[in-house]
Amino acid sequence: MNWRARAMGMFLLGLVRALTGAQARWYGCPPKAEQRIYFANHQSHADLVLIWAALPTELRSITRPIAARDYWTASNLKRWITTAVFNAVYVERERKGDEDPLQPLIDALAAGDSLIIFPEGTRGHGDEPQPFKSGLYNLASRFPDVVLVPAWINNVQRVMPKGEVIPVPVLCSVTFGEPVRLEPGEERAGFLTRARDAVLALREV
Repeated sequence: MNWRARAMGMFLLGLVRALTGAQARWYGCPPKAEQRIYFANHQSHADLVLIWAALPTELRSITRPIAARDYWTASNLKRWITTAVFNAVYVERERKGDEDPLQPLIDALAAGDSLIIFPEGTRGHGDEPQPFKSGLYNLASRFPDVVLVPAWINNVQRVMPKGEVIPVPVLCSVTFGEPVRLEPGEERAGFLTRARDAVLALREV
């Protein structure tokens, strides 16, 4: 990371913490420098930034958030921030031909990176997460040794409501829960329901 990216990272970190507090609450596991997939509810484009800011420095350096290519590359500034500062993994929200939309995530995990993902696939509008799509299950099947950590992002939708461009200061938090794992022989639907329930349970913590 060059000095411009480091400076922008420090600026964004300070801005996010000033606007939201970016409080991290580790209830089910401690912050640890091991390969993980953090999976969380998704209600705002600011989710990516808030989880990134909530992680300790040593975890931010090894953790890559996923970012929707169509949104985060729509301008040179967004593209530069997500590439140079967040080291994001771009994903396509719509399947194109025979391309596997999970391939960029598979490549990142194979390289030893940790990931931040939003299994709903798109932002929700209610208080509860939408049903999880199959990506988390497929990644858990392919990388059984990667630790799966649920997370609940609280209040961020009030910071950057859908359709708004100016953030509003609101105290937010990210609660990290007890890791889950794909059990031998567990079916996709059951696992995804259990993973969603693990995220939703953190709302009450």
